[in-house]
Parts: sequence; structure tokens; C-alpha cells
Amino acid sequence: MTYKLLDLFSGIGGFSLGLERSGGFKTTAFCEIDPYCRRVLRKHWPEVPQYDDIRTLTAERLAADGVGVDAICGGFPCQDISVAGKGAGIDGERSGLWAEYARIIGELRPRYVIVENVAALLGRGLDRVLGDLAEIGYDAEWHCIPASAVGAPHRRDRLWIMAHPSGERCADGRVWRGDSENRKVRHAIIGNGGQDVADTDSSRLSFAWSQSPGTDWLNGGRLSAASRWWATEPDVGRVAHGVPKRVDRLRAVGNAVVPQVVELIGRAILASEVA
Repeated sequence: MTYKLLDLFSGIGGFSLGLERSGGFKTTAFCEIDPYCRRVLRKHWPEVPQYDDIRTLTAERLAADGVGVDAICGGFPCQDISVAGKGAGIDGERSGLWAEYARIIGELRPRYVIVENVAALLGRGLDRVLGDLAEIGYDAEWHCIPASAVGAPHRRDRLWIMAHPSGERCADGRVWRGDSENRKVRHAIIGNGGQDVADTDSSRLSFAWSQSPGTDWLNGGRLSAASRWWATEPDVGRVAHGVPKRVDRLRAVGNAVVPQVVELIGRAILASEVA
């Protein structure tokens, strides 16, 4: 089965790229307010419809446009939650858009929901997110997964929440049973020892990379010496020398999720379906 995916707060498409790479998801619509990011999405997904404001997006509108939805993904704005912000919290002007995300989940009732935000959400609004999901009938699991878990030489720690209709999935690890490849996926997602606990302990969260540096966790092989390390940042300089849309590019990359992490989550979801 291929799940029809609604990508909210889409940015430049990191979520859709990762989930489509997993082999079980196909993006059917984007919702992104930034015009530059929408142009990037149009270039790479020219046939996928776009919506520009989550506040005006409804289940009725999607149905009228013939958009089917089995899964929803998205990283709602982090500016009011991040330690680099002013601390307005999840009710702030930007991060408060979580309420619109929750509304759409309740209207569409997809089989899967994947939410991303900064690790600071653990102490600055996770209770609200989980409470809202529970109120509309969804169970959730959450874990901090850094970019270093998939081979990056920097942390970029993020909180990932996977939700599903209450009572339909196990939350005790049994959904992750399966062959050794599935166990590697589980290790990469919830850390050494399979603790079903979210924290920011680097010794646990960096398990996949620290135990086997250079391992390709997505394909089970070894990375070549030339490709073992990622660049800490893309090769986009920070001085003006004629490259168009430089500021837009830097902002879009900085806000993007790491597709390799998303792919791991997508593969874990698919593996649980057949476990």
C-alpha cells in the first residue's frame, strides 16, 4: 500500500523527499506559506497541488479538490519554542499554528501523523501537543533523533512525534519486531537498548553513528571513505557575490528537516505494518 501524504509546513520538501524514498508514501498536497519555498516545491513536484495557508486549509477544501489523505506530516514553526527565540511558547504567534495542525488532523483523521520540532518542545509544549492528540483520539510515540544518527557530523537534535488512531498500534515495542534490518531501524530511531523514552542524552541519541561510524543505516551497507562525512553546512557562502536568492536559500535550508531521518521513520512505519 502507498499512503497518500499531506505535507504541512512543507518548506523545501524534506519530509516528502524522505517519506517518498521509504517506498510507501506519495505526496498528494503541500501547504507552505513562503513563496520561495513554494517555487522549490513546484520545481521538484510539479504535479502536486499547493496551498499557501494552513489557517484556510480544511478537509472540505481538500475533498473538493480531489486530494486524498492517509498520512499527514509537518514541522510546525519553532520560533516561539526554540531557546533562541523570545520564549512565547506553543501559544506564540508562530508556534501557535500547532492548533491548526491539530484541527486538520481531527478533520481528516489520517492513519499516521508525523510531527517535527526542536528538542526544546520537550519542556515547552509537548504536553499540549500530546494532550491535543489524545483529545482527538490519537496515541503517540516521541523520540529525539539528531542528524548525527544518520551520519552527519553535527547534532541538529530534533523531536519527532509519530501518532496513530488510539488502540490501533502497540506502543511497547512489539510493532518493531522483525528481521535484523527492522531492528537497525528501531535502534536508529529510539536509541541503544530500545528505551521508549525521549531525552537528549547524546550517548543514546548518537548510538547509530557512534557504534558504526560510516554505516549506511538506510541501505545496510558501508559508505565510501569519500562520502562518509557530510559537510556541516551546504556549500552556500554567506557573502554576496551575485548568487540569486542567497538569503532565501540559507533560510530554507536552515528550516528544513533532514530527509534521511524522515526516511528511517517512514521505513519503520512500513516495517510495522508487516511485522
